[in-house]
Amino acid sequence: MNDNIPLSEDLLDGAEEISRFIYGDVKYRRRVYHLAEKKALPVFRMGSTLCARKSTLTTWIAAQEAA
Repeated sequence: MNDNIPLSEDLLDGAEEISRFIYGDVKYRRRVYHLAEKKALPVFRMGSTLCARKSTLTTWIAAQEAA
């Protein structure tokens, strides 16, 4: 995680934003929910809203590529 990035710029709020960031389209939001349920995606909840950090997802994707 880059500590120089403000949280407001790093935070993805909701499955639609997460799916847009990962897949480039909000139509994959159900996939995000499915992966979150299976704990196969580094996400967390703030109340009932699914959230993720761009920096965490980018690091996680890089680790998946290296594996």
